[in-house]
Amino acid sequence: MSLNKQELFKRLAVSVVDMDEDLTVELSNQVIAEGIDAYEAIVNGLTVGMNQAGKLFDEEEYFVPELLMCSDAMYSGLNILKPHIKINSHETRRKAVIGVIEGDTHDIGKNLVKIMLETGGYDIVDLGRDVSPATFVERAKAENAEFIFISTLMTTTMEGMNEVVEILVGEKIREDYKVLIGGGPVSQSYADKIGADGYAENAAEAVKLANNIVAA
Repeated sequence: MSLNKQELFKRLAVSVVDMDEDLTVELSNQVIAEGIDAYEAIVNGLTVGMNQAGKLFDEEEYFVPELLMCSDAMYSGLNILKPHIKINSHETRRKAVIGVIEGDTHDIGKNLVKIMLETGGYDIVDLGRDVSPATFVERAKAENAEFIFISTLMTTTMEGMNEVVEILVGEKIREDYKVLIGGGPVSQSYADKIGADGYAENAAEAVKLANNIVAA
């Protein structure tokens, strides 16, 4: 079963990269029919495929049309798998705001993190892209969020992440929120430098990081 499961995950990932929506649906239904964990299939299949598609886009082998078709395939599988995710109904759903910092419109990574957090049981408010530091703080307060997730793929906009932390400090509410950052040019050292609560390299790691913070 283990070998078959891993092969199924690999085929799911390939179906997303190949923009084969029909195959993604077929494989996702097979996951359910065989009693394989739906969350594992999302993490190790659909998300892996979308990450690979994003890399091809960065390398200019794929362009926007291809990326959109990959995304369509991923969502077709997600629609089948998501209802089967085992979530403890007794657990409190943690609330978070998520967005791409001002000046950046690259939101593939942010969207993947949002999906993974939602499937992991978090209540996510998506602020979109090109979001000002002040808006992150205002919406976090308005939504009574515990987490602020910020992403960017551009070095020129990274300073905006620091501004979010500075606003929280200036308003004396820094301790009320966990600020987690990610994106291509971002690193743990940068998170430490600006006083963020953590850095995640990818969507799956973002969920683990948030869960670890909750557990602590």
